[in-house]
Amino acid sequence: MQKTVLTNGVRILTESIPYVRSVTTGFWLKVGSRNEEAHQLGMSHMIEHMMFKGTSHRSAREIAETIDTTGGQLNAFTDKEGTCYYGRVPDEHGALLIDILADMLCNSLFDRQEIDKEKGVILEEIRMYEDSPDELAHEALAENLLQPHPVSRGVLGTPESIRSFQREDLLAYVDRHYVPLNLVVSVVGNIRHQEVVDYVAQHLSALAGSPPAHHGVPVPRGSGKSIKTKATEQTHICLGVPGFSRKDKDRYVLQVLDTALGGGMSSRLFQSLREEKGLVYSTYSYHSCYEDVGMVGVYAGTSPGNAAHVIDLITEECQRVATDGLLQEELDRAKEQLKGSLLLSLENMAIRMSRLAKAELYQEKLLTPEELVAKIDAVSPEDIVRVGRRLFAQTPFSLAVVGPNDQVGASEIGVMETAI
Repeated sequence: MQKTVLTNGVRILTESIPYVRSVTTGFWLKVGSRNEEAHQLGMSHMIEHMMFKGTSHRSAREIAETIDTTGGQLNAFTDKEGTCYYGRVPDEHGALLIDILADMLCNSLFDRQEIDKEKGVILEEIRMYEDSPDELAHEALAENLLQPHPVSRGVLGTPESIRSFQREDLLAYVDRHYVPLNLVVSVVGNIRHQEVVDYVAQHLSALAGSPPAHHGVPVPRGSGKSIKTKATEQTHICLGVPGFSRKDKDRYVLQVLDTALGGGMSSRLFQSLREEKGLVYSTYSYHSCYEDVGMVGVYAGTSPGNAAHVIDLITEECQRVATDGLLQEELDRAKEQLKGSLLLSLENMAIRMSRLAKAELYQEKLLTPEELVAKIDAVSPEDIVRVGRRLFAQTPFSLAVVGPNDQVGASEIGVMETAI
């Protein structure tokens, strides 16, 4: 990995991989839904959409056709702590990709008619989300655990906030957050570092501005319950507890524990709920590590009449991890699964590009694959018990349910208010 910082503060990171014939480039900005004020909900995401709607040099159609002609792809995403514009093209078109991404970033028009049309698109996206009960359960769990911290909020915003946005609001938000010190350019593939630096400097050296000052954030409340009635065939259940931030020393232990608990077909939850008892089709655990907070969740979809039983089984599995840890064979299998997944993911250029950018955005050391494997191998049975107790032993579960009716009665919900 090589790094250069332009005089205005834009950071450029590259990894040369000469045996591939592609270039993958990401423009990463440290701005997401957590940076929005109450009247700006969904603004980061809407700006991401508007960046594809034409610049002073290219129409939206020309942006799409230029990339399609190379055989490459161009896309973007917004999450709670960042926004990324990225693409992948054959190596001879690497400079063109940087040109297009920089043009979008610096010269987008934010045409009023396009803004009005895109509001309709995003409102349909919100409606599509409302038709996904499992996603609603995940979002409700995050709100229960993390409110009033800003990462508790969803990325899409609300219909009311989206309809309220004006062109001037979007441009002011860009001026405030799309600034050099918030920007990391990450490039991976068959490239030369200095050539990439020259291309980026040509387009971004005039970018100016300073990021807004950081303000204190409220402490998450760490618990809560919600039940949403929706006409679905299944009851969608999310149980969770506060987790760890990206800076937490137990982050890698959590990855191993999460993998063993619900990270695949051999995991405890999958084997117990699906293979042994036939109560679910889909179940898994997951964790989200943000800059300063985190959460751990378990999802299961089941028939309404089985919801309370499934909740009991999930809490029992978590209790067993907190009190007894993992069997040695479970621990070994989880480690090998994680290491194998890591090594296979490094064959994906987009993953490699993301690793560079995230380490820089969060001011973390970029660990080599060997160092990551060593972190995983170092997890001991005692670590699993310690982290299991840290997560589950003294903390009440939060509960989010989306389903056809209240099959999870008051007594079952009450269990969630008592530490395991």
